[in-house]
Amino acid sequence: MNHKETALPGAFMERMQRLLGGEYEAFLASYGQERQYGLRRNLLKSTEEEFINRMPFPLEKISWAREGYYYDAAVQPGRHALHEAGAYYIQEPSAMAAVAALAPKPGERILDLCAAPGGKSTQIAGRMQGRGLLVSNEVIGERARILSQNVERMGVTGCVVCSEKPERIAALFPAFFDRVLVDAPCSGEGMFRKEEAAREEWSPEAVQMCAERQAAILEEAAKTVRPGGVLVYSTCTFSPEENEGTVSAFLRTHEEYNIEETELEGTLSQGRAAWIGQPAAGIGHTMRIWPHLQRGEGHYIARLRKRGSTAGDLREQKAEQKGDSGKGMWQVTGDKKLCKLAEGFLRDDLEIDGAWMERHPGQVVRFGDQIYLVPEEMISLAGMKVLRPGLQIATEKKNRLEPAHALARSLLPADSGRFYGLTEQEALAYLRGESIVCGEQKGWMVVSYGGYALGFGKASGGQIKNHYPKGLRKTL
Repeated sequence: MNHKETALPGAFMERMQRLLGGEYEAFLASYGQERQYGLRRNLLKSTEEEFINRMPFPLEKISWAREGYYYDAAVQPGRHALHEAGAYYIQEPSAMAAVAALAPKPGERILDLCAAPGGKSTQIAGRMQGRGLLVSNEVIGERARILSQNVERMGVTGCVVCSEKPERIAALFPAFFDRVLVDAPCSGEGMFRKEEAAREEWSPEAVQMCAERQAAILEEAAKTVRPGGVLVYSTCTFSPEENEGTVSAFLRTHEEYNIEETELEGTLSQGRAAWIGQPAAGIGHTMRIWPHLQRGEGHYIARLRKRGSTAGDLREQKAEQKGDSGKGMWQVTGDKKLCKLAEGFLRDDLEIDGAWMERHPGQVVRFGDQIYLVPEEMISLAGMKVLRPGLQIATEKKNRLEPAHALARSLLPADSGRFYGLTEQEALAYLRGESIVCGEQKGWMVVSYGGYALGFGKASGGQIKNHYPKGLRKTL
């Protein structure tokens, strides 16, 4: 038995041996093996073929997430310019399965209730393809800020990041969302191989506390789902109390919900009905990921469908019919001059294709000197703790506009005539905050690497002055 095995909490080991029986030795042996490493392609940025051709290291597909790949830890993808450009998100492989079960679609209203640090929110956004409304919520302020930064890095547009308690979200958005993800805070048993802190903080009392908290969160989340909508519950723990037990208890008091099969069945393991006293019907259609059976850490997923009308599907069908060629429009509340200024700036100074504005309908709003595009279907922001009300377009400075970093991250080469491609060494220099030598270009440029936008620069006199945010600058 190696050091990692002996570091496992004794009460945890006793419980798992009792639950797993003959599987226990294989389960325990997995803690002596190297864990799996994964990253997820940004579906907003490239096709699969383009992505694979641009990656400088080998990748292997993850079976339960079409945008997910295994990689060798030795390649250190977090220390690459393509990571900073939002080409991919480094994410534990099992964590990608919950969004695969959620199955987001373009044009939908979706809530990620416990969203930090942003892996699942940015995965949802990728599948939404820039159409619809995503509300990403995180009650802890510091974690919400990290969430907001990751939303920006990945170039997400129609997303509002807020920091509210679940009961407040339920009051603001009654029966509003087509799909809701509750990746609930848990005892973290599935992360024991990955995180020493999870092992040290675990206790039977913590498991019970988490189960009670999860029940309360799930209760509020259920209020936000429209009739006919989907609610996905997930954890990164093994305990039946937090998984099959929580879902079964919820269904006993919510007859309007039932467990729904997903396309992941057969790829992942089944939920264990025998481990709880009163299992709900269909609990075997919930899913588990085990480190001794699948190539990932511990995870649990249940997909629930709310009974009732599927009227929300009409909006989904409309969005699919509209596609990228559909004409949206920018709305203005009381400041037509602001909207005209923003549109003119994007068109004239940044040469952003009008089709980009058509694909991103919403409301142009000023917050202090910051100008945002709030997603079309978002409710009033009044009284909400909002960190990111949508896509930041620009900063207003003495009757002129300066483009926002978030805007650059949302752009593809086809969106603007101002893209300027860098070599790898130039990209690394740009990320450090250095100016870039250029030709005769003048004005704002979208500085890019490998076809992925890094940020803005302003060209003049044979140089592109660096406008990469100082707080993000780093040496790779």
